[in-house]
Amino acid sequence: MNTPRQAARQRRHRRRLMVGATSALIAAGVLAYLVMALLPDRDADAEPAAATPLASTRVKATAAGATATPTVTASRTGSPTPTVAATTRSARPSPTHTPRPQRKPTTTSQAGRLQPHTTYQGVATAYEAGDGNGACLFGPSPDLMIAAMNTTDYETSKACGAYVLVRAANGRSITVRITNECPLPCAPGQLDLSQQAFAKLADLKVGRIPISWSLVSPSTSGTISMRYKTGSSPYWCAIQAIGHRNPVARLDIHTTGGWRQLPRTGYNYFISADGRGCGSAVRLTDIYGEQLTITGIAVRPDVVQPTQVQFARH
Repeated sequence: MNTPRQAARQRRHRRRLMVGATSALIAAGVLAYLVMALLPDRDADAEPAAATPLASTRVKATAAGATATPTVTASRTGSPTPTVAATTRSARPSPTHTPRPQRKPTTTSQAGRLQPHTTYQGVATAYEAGDGNGACLFGPSPDLMIAAMNTTDYETSKACGAYVLVRAANGRSITVRITNECPLPCAPGQLDLSQQAFAKLADLKVGRIPISWSLVSPSTSGTISMRYKTGSSPYWCAIQAIGHRNPVARLDIHTTGGWRQLPRTGYNYFISADGRGCGSAVRLTDIYGEQLTITGIAVRPDVVQPTQVQFARH
């Protein structure tokens, strides 16, 4: 029989054994958990495409914001935005589809505002033409079927000498030659006709009528004449053409360095401010691109010098 002291010692021993067993079990569980945690996740490796919601959100945000960057847009969609595509085509044209620039008709670049084969709308008014002279400085005109062109379409005297077919709403028509400028408030499209020309379309008392008009290239038996302005010399000169069938688009004068284009004034003369080319050959170009070369015109101020040439009819 155990004494009370021995019984107490046995109870303490059993408690130590139970505590030790429990600790061992706990340690084994912790060790097993750590081992499982350290093993590789085979399922995750087998399905790398299964992104987390955060990754998916980032991809969508990048795709949505990529439209602001042409490079990203091209990479994402496989087809660039129109702007990028246009830049690419311009920088690297396809060898088999190289874009060709469209050639505009010569008349378009030469004519300025007044284009052949074009109908303009406006109004007609009337003025006292006197002897027919005007801003174009052609001098007196024996034929008073003339008109002043509004400042916009006059275009620094490019309209000077143009023949214009004017049609009224009542069916009447008249062809006039532009010899003058109608300043503001004459509006674009407006023609200020001589009273003699206006009377062919309507009663002068009406004062103002709606019209349409277009350039014409009339038949004529006359030839072009040239004239140097008063004060011209070998050191400064101004020259103009008179009696041309079609409007003159430019005037070149021959110098030791070749052909030189002269600037045009609002009073229908072409100026050589330093005198180079004064008295030498002149080349005229009309709004249809035809060129005429004229020689033998001396520097004789305010003298009309005839030629043997005229622009073709169109």
